[in-house]
Amino acid sequence: MKRILLASLIAAALPAMAQQLADGEIRKVDKKAGTLTIKHGPIQAIDMPAMTMAFQVKEAAMLDRVKAGDKVKFQAEMRAGGKVAVTRIEPVK
Repeated sequence: MKRILLASLIAAALPAMAQQLADGEIRKVDKKAGTLTIKHGPIQAIDMPAMTMAFQVKEAAMLDRVKAGDKVKFQAEMRAGGKVAVTRIEPVK
């Protein structure tokens, strides 16, 4: 019974954890390379500390939604080969 309860609690928490957004500031948009350089806080979903780095993007259209200096909230995921990609991005108003 305890295992079922624990499994239920974990299953309920997973969607909320997956939707956590990290805070960041766009430093560079590189359309040619298809990357966003973001100065960001910790990204809990992929256990990444705060830093500034270039991210690949899930969709090229994301590069048109932001510009250098924009404050954003974003979601990132680890890809094959150790690459990290932005999968969701929202400007902070």
